[in-house]
Amino acid sequence: MEKPWLQHYPAGVPVNIEPAQYPRLLDMLEECFKKYNDLPAFVFMGKTMTFGEVDKLSNQFAAYLHSRGLEPGDRIALMMPNTMQYPIALFGCLRAGLILVNTNPLYTPREMKHQFTDSGAKAVIIAENFAYNLQQIIGETEIKTVILTSVGEMLGLKGVIVNFVVRHIRKMVPKFSLPNTVSFKEALRQGKKFTIKPFQTGPDDTIALQYTGGTTGVSKGAMLTNRNLVANMLQIKAWLSPVLAEGEVVALCPLPLYHIFAFTVNCLAFMLCGGKNILIVNARDLPALIKEWRTHQPSIVTGVNTLFNGLLNHPQFSTLDFSNLKATVGGGMAVQRAVAERWQQVTGCQLTEGYGMTESSPVLTVNPVNDTMRLGTIGMPVPSTDLRIADEQGNVLPPGPENVGEIQAKGPQVMKGYWQRPEATADTIKDGWLCTGDMGFMHPDGFFQIVDRKKDMILVSGFNVYPNEIEDVLALHPKVLESAALGLPDEKSGEVVQVFIVKKDPSLTEEEVIAHCRANLTGYKVPKKVQFRTELPKTNVGKILRRELRDK
Repeated sequence: MEKPWLQHYPAGVPVNIEPAQYPRLLDMLEECFKKYNDLPAFVFMGKTMTFGEVDKLSNQFAAYLHSRGLEPGDRIALMMPNTMQYPIALFGCLRAGLILVNTNPLYTPREMKHQFTDSGAKAVIIAENFAYNLQQIIGETEIKTVILTSVGEMLGLKGVIVNFVVRHIRKMVPKFSLPNTVSFKEALRQGKKFTIKPFQTGPDDTIALQYTGGTTGVSKGAMLTNRNLVANMLQIKAWLSPVLAEGEVVALCPLPLYHIFAFTVNCLAFMLCGGKNILIVNARDLPALIKEWRTHQPSIVTGVNTLFNGLLNHPQFSTLDFSNLKATVGGGMAVQRAVAERWQQVTGCQLTEGYGMTESSPVLTVNPVNDTMRLGTIGMPVPSTDLRIADEQGNVLPPGPENVGEIQAKGPQVMKGYWQRPEATADTIKDGWLCTGDMGFMHPDGFFQIVDRKKDMILVSGFNVYPNEIEDVLALHPKVLESAALGLPDEKSGEVVQVFIVKKDPSLTEEEVIAHCRANLTGYKVPKKVQFRTELPKTNVGKILRRELRDK
């Protein structure tokens, strides 16, 4: 198979990585703990924790988990926002040989129950803000161990004030009753008395069940192995090596660590170069995020299009000092051209788009972090990764925008399969190729471009219409803040395009929207219906939920 992208790899980026050098993710992490012992690893609300402190506390936590009767291979759910406790818990669970089940804290009781019963979780580490929801469904799960934490628990005296505000002023902790819980700090204290029992684990053992967002149906657990995560960490480090100077990386982490993007990129991969992660507990609180940016002067920022767009539209953002910013990486959803261009104008730094999915740990492609970056594309496959475009019959299509097909991928970061779902696994991984469900094409020089999700494609009189293209055009209108496009059933044409818009300028009219689209889109792509909203439904990561709009 031709791999034209290899000729265009940035200088210093290897063609292949060697995940076999670390049989377990733990081997890699322990090397980082020793190498960067005194360097800051995580900063949260002004408190800093070094690599050495994470090392010590996660050992205590692992010992405590074993003392509670949890065995290697048992599943444990982590359900909390970006706080200091998350990395301690994460590395503690890995050291105890448990399989991590990252869980969105904003899940409803129904969604929690599905994830906990599907994974067979026996324990949960949960922020008290969400304990009331757990109380409603815990009796229908196998969970016997509940470790409760609070936002301010690891912040000393400041934490007392933070918790008072969260509980009593903002009233963010509904009353709950859960018997036999233990606090996070108590678990750490008790862990000092115990030791970690030895266990064996290898490259192909599952160490995380990362559930797919469920934006397209039932949420399934992707089985990620030692090899998967080790490989993706090495791939990310290799690709970003031009901007990741060892011991000098300051990474702003506004995306939640339970989400695969921040989990692998921020929490894991940046550890390889002794990076310092600035944890943001609530990315929607833009003034607080901007304040952290001003304090810490990040060298790298990861995020999604809606976050970058929100920052660009905040009056305080342009007053920041961007001189230390070396890279901005967007993923999780398509980065709009208008947002990327404006980001570079305001910050002087390119907005580099990457692409991946939960099933690939997640990174498959990234744009080069140099002048060869190409707006509108998802870049090139990272080292040791193959990508191809295939038609409905599975035939590989040649390069060119006229040859749109499904993007398929192969590499050491591709999951083992879906947890207890052999049929779904067989549908998604065919002959070793991960079928992404995304439609795109390859440029002749090996850059790839996404056109849209297979499932979101709109069919107007037999013509394919991709929502991303319409949303990109709408993003160019100065009065549009956000938009979503989807297909509505229509007797004449099968489907017609409807758009939902959040205004940036209250004077925007439906007529202006249609005229703008007419000037930029061919006739059948122009929206037939325009609906204005004060906000659009989003996942907790900021991805716009077209499905929810469609259901309504």
